[in-house]
Amino acid sequence: MGKKQNKEKEKNALESQRRLHICVVIRKGFTHRKLVQVVIITHAYDSRTGVRYLTSGAKAYYLPHWLVTDQVSLPTIYSFFPLFRYIVIRERIDIVHGHQAFSSMCHEAIINAKTMGLPAVFTDHSLFRFDDVSSVLTNKLLKFSLTDVDHNTVLRASLDPEIVSVIPNAVVADDFFPDPGARDSTKITIVVISRLVYRKGTDLLVSVIPRVCALFPQVEFIIGGDGAKRVEVDQMREKYLLQDRVKVLGSVKHENVRDVLVLGHIFLNTSLTEAFCIAIVEAACCG
Repeated sequence: MGKKQNKEKEKNALESQRRLHICVVIRKGFTHRKLVQVVIITHAYDSRTGVRYLTSGAKAYYLPHWLVTDQVSLPTIYSFFPLFRYIVIRERIDIVHGHQAFSSMCHEAIINAKTMGLPAVFTDHSLFRFDDVSSVLTNKLLKFSLTDVDHNTVLRASLDPEIVSVIPNAVVADDFFPDPGARDSTKITIVVISRLVYRKGTDLLVSVIPRVCALFPQVEFIIGGDGAKRVEVDQMREKYLLQDRVKVLGSVKHENVRDVLVLGHIFLNTSLTEAFCIAIVEAACCG
């Protein structure tokens, strides 16, 4: 039983890392042709600590950082610098890439990279509002930490458009092909694939589902994903007696996402910050 639980934790850690990778540093080597190697720096996930090699060949450093909330590490300003500097020198890093505005390690890595004279790139796929404290502070933080980046993909930091790029969302279409026969024609199935956290609009999802089910008795929901607000989804099912109409699958491996998407007639995205996320593209590709 203990081994099974450990495997489940390992699976969840890998799934979280896939979605929340913090900082990617790139090393370039030259032999008879150009060679690019990727080194990932992130925080530890449960028992996954130290240095690991991923199946893709990338090298990952899982650092012993304290977590504050939602897999976000405690901001340390410059306390991260000694470890970061050691890794950069050891791996002979040429470029530093930080991802996600809510990642404290990302901001610190970009600042530390410029301290060491390394080019830095920042990417993000979230939009932040201007009517709440969290979004305003995040936009201000972006403006501060991105003042000296070499290239990035955000427009919220008052940057020169010449160093801003838009990277279109894309999927491998062969992995997300439609299957109309998989749907239940006697019902209308709404599919949700998302981490169950505040930023993904889980509170909105919890408030919407009972109303939709009350208005449309032929509708059922399939929810794939896990997170801090999973308990609120479970409580909603029990409160409104929707256990038979709302199925919660928990964490879904990326290679199995397509099998869940093709079961639905409608894909629902309630994210508060993502205007056009990859999940929507995957759902559209599945028909």
